[in-house]
Amino acid sequence: MNALSARTVDSVAAVEAAAWDACLPGEAECHAYYSACEAAASASGVGLRMAAAIVEQRGRVVAVAPLFRLSYRLDTPLQGRLRGLGEALFRRLPGLLTLKALCVGSPYAERCHLGFSPGLDAAGRAEALGLLIGTLQRQAAAEGAQLVVWKDLAPAQEQEAAGPLAQAGFARLASLPVAVLDLPFRDEAGYLASLSAATRKDIRRKLAKAGAVRIEFRSDIAGLEAQIDALYESTRARSGLDYGDLEVLPPGYFAAVARALGDRAVFALYWIGPELAAFNLLLLEADRVVDKFLGMRYPLAREHNLYVVSWMANIRFCMARGIGLFQSGQTAYASKLRFGSRLVPSAIHVRHRSRPLQWALRRASPWLGFDRFDPDLAAGAGRKAA
Repeated sequence: MNALSARTVDSVAAVEAAAWDACLPGEAECHAYYSACEAAASASGVGLRMAAAIVEQRGRVVAVAPLFRLSYRLDTPLQGRLRGLGEALFRRLPGLLTLKALCVGSPYAERCHLGFSPGLDAAGRAEALGLLIGTLQRQAAAEGAQLVVWKDLAPAQEQEAAGPLAQAGFARLASLPVAVLDLPFRDEAGYLASLSAATRKDIRRKLAKAGAVRIEFRSDIAGLEAQIDALYESTRARSGLDYGDLEVLPPGYFAAVARALGDRAVFALYWIGPELAAFNLLLLEADRVVDKFLGMRYPLAREHNLYVVSWMANIRFCMARGIGLFQSGQTAYASKLRFGSRLVPSAIHVRHRSRPLQWALRRASPWLGFDRFDPDLAAGAGRKAA
């Protein structure tokens, strides 16, 4: 009567919202968020095909995880000068370097939203996790996917899942860490005092030279959707990093998320006169603000020091609401660490259906981590990781 069973479903939207959110309480990247991502990708015909895995007990959902399918290029972690080598190899051997993957997690989240009902005890969670692992391996075989990937497991998740995944033959790779800033300070002065003298001086100088920047926080972006989309794409193109389909948002993403999340999604807008020069998408939780995406218009952003302006605006936003954790995500680590952030590790677990190739992958995994190829981390920023 208490047996658990696992299966995949075609979309997160096919799962009852209350059941999904009960497994992931308090998350801004909730059922409504994932349903909005699916809707944007479906409407535009652009974006990775999403799905979900669930575990049920007597017809009640007790564990959930988002899924997506990906044609994964093995040279994806390579950045900087090594990216050119990857492109050259891909042009010559596209079939060898591209594998079909079934992934647990989401391209639109920095953490794997694997969740369990609070009603499951430790034994129940372990059983549910084992069922998910087995079900997804069978699903990958049915689809002809060569890889099963668990993307971006947080430390607490990995502590629970690493043993069962290793027993199932998965290899571990380091993913990109997530930058977070603790804010135990009473005010902005307290935060600035926690930084080095040189950093404080630099922030104050850039704020003084920012010019007439008008900052607006709003959840309704009606009429601004196209501008926000363009700012994001422009900034992504300039970043110097390229993670392929893992960083491409479907057209209409920002508008869909704004509609779905309401006041849990806040857009910080930065205006220079009548021109929208930058934006941040912030996702709000009870004790955390997630700086989800940033878009800037150049050269205006550089002329008005909008990165520093936006960082300090976000810090003030958190403090005004008594929120003690600001999460600024993956990449651009040098500035985030200089501004007081710490890095929280993240892990990928991957299994190739071919045993010989999985043996090779396991042996090579220490050298294949994403963190090895990020320019900031390779330059030494990772030594400050939490």
